[in-house]
Formats: sequence, C-alpha cells, structure tokens
Amino acid sequence: MSIIWVILGLLLLVVGGEFLVRSSVALSFKLNLSKLVIGMTVVSFATSAPELLVSLQAALNGSSDIALGNVLGSNIANIGLVLGITAIISPLVVDRDFYRLNWAMMMIVSLLLYVFLKNDQLLSLTEGIFFMIALVVFLVVLIRDSKKKTSVNLDEVDDTLQDTSNFKIILWLFIGAAALYFGSEWLVKGAKELAFAVGISEYAVSVTVIAIGTSVPELAASVIAALKKEKAISLGNLIGSNIFNITSVLGLTAIIKPISVNPNTPEILSTNIFWMIGFA
Repeated sequence: MSIIWVILGLLLLVVGGEFLVRSSVALSFKLNLSKLVIGMTVVSFATSAPELLVSLQAALNGSSDIALGNVLGSNIANIGLVLGITAIISPLVVDRDFYRLNWAMMMIVSLLLYVFLKNDQLLSLTEGIFFMIALVVFLVVLIRDSKKKTSVNLDEVDDTLQDTSNFKIILWLFIGAAALYFGSEWLVKGAKELAFAVGISEYAVSVTVIAIGTSVPELAASVIAALKKEKAISLGNLIGSNIFNITSVLGLTAIIKPISVNPNTPEILSTNIFWMIGFA
C-alpha cells in the first residue's frame, strides 16, 4: 500500500504543479505584470511548489530527513538526470552571464547551506529568513540584468493565458492547491511507510524516490522540447530551480518550522551534501 501512496502522491504533485503554474501566470497577466517578471518570479515559485509542500509537510510531521533529503536529492537529479539526459539529446549553449550570476549564486547558497547545517545541526528561523532575503536580492539583480539584454528567453510563459477567465483562474488555483496539499501528504505518508517496510531510512527514500519524483516535470519538459528540436530548458533556468529549492523551499520551511539534522543520518553532512555541491 505504501508504494501506491507514493505513486498517487507524485501524480498529484505533477498535476497540482501544472495547474498552479497556469493559474499563477494567468493571474499575473490580470495584474498587468510583465512577462519578464512573470517568467522569473511567478513561474519559478510555482514550479517549486511540489518541493516546498513536501519539505514543509515532512518538517511539520517531524520528518526532517525527508525535508532535507527532498531538496538535496532534487538538486542532484536536476543536474545529473535532467540536465544530463537533455544534453545527450540536444547540446546546451552556455553563455558568459551564466557563470557570473546563476552558477555563482547556486554555489554560494549550496555552500551556505552546508555551513549553516554543520554549525549547529539546524537550519534555524534566522537562517531561513536570510535565505529568503538572498532570494529576493538575487531576483532583483536577475530581472535588472535581463532587462538590459536585447532578447530574453521567456518560452515558459504561455501568451494564451492572457485571455483566461476569472472563473478558470480560481478553479485552476483551487485544483492546484488541493492536489499539491494531498499529493505532498500522501507522498510523505507513503515514503515513511515504504522506508519502514523495506527497512531503510526515511532519508534514503527522500533523496531517491521523492527527489526524482519532484524532478519529473522538469525532466518531461526538457526531453519533449529536445526531441521536438525546440530550445530545451535553458541551463540558467535549471540552475535557477536549484537556487529556489535551497532559498525558498528550505528557507520558507525553516521559517515555519526549523529543520534539524537527524543524528541517525550523518551521511547528510558527511556525504550527500557534498554530492550536491559537486554536481553544482
């Protein structure tokens, strides 16, 4: 039964994430926000919703292993799995700005996460607030930098959503929120039961099954785009997802419920976080 909860949870997260993105973008158009702001803030936050709900649900349930493992594993999967498969299908172009801003920010927040956790085995309220402030500063710099460019890739913003009715926006928002809530609850429930049944730690399940599952939307979008010979998901956007995972997902979770490192899973700080930094 545990594997069924995991599968159902993952499916609901995928569906909920898609509806939340569509409703968020449509609502942003109603508020007359520019495509640039929508693409770099609204869409990014909405696509991080599955990871956020899973980590928050896990932290509130006292499963800090799942809260941390979800983000560490997802960041590794985004680079090793999603980016790797996409690059095999269609080569990626890396511009100079990537190293100056996106990659630098990802490395900084990844190293800071290690320092914060290593210091007192806890991601505290203060550190969560720090991550959120860092994210806001990063977004401001990113938007200002992008406005200077003659062309910005905004393929992830669907123009057809400009004409969406208010009823549809509310309906999509309700469906997305409900699917994300129940999906995260069932996924965490299934992961805990699966870990107990198989005899492995909750952390092992979160850093593999849950992490890969929450990366499925990015993987599907990238592979489909590459197979169609269209411009696949950009390296900058994928790295941006990793930045959001640390700053917004762990940051918001720590603000609501500080995340502690389980002494029974020392591999979090001795091994896995270095894998994440290494992939970065």
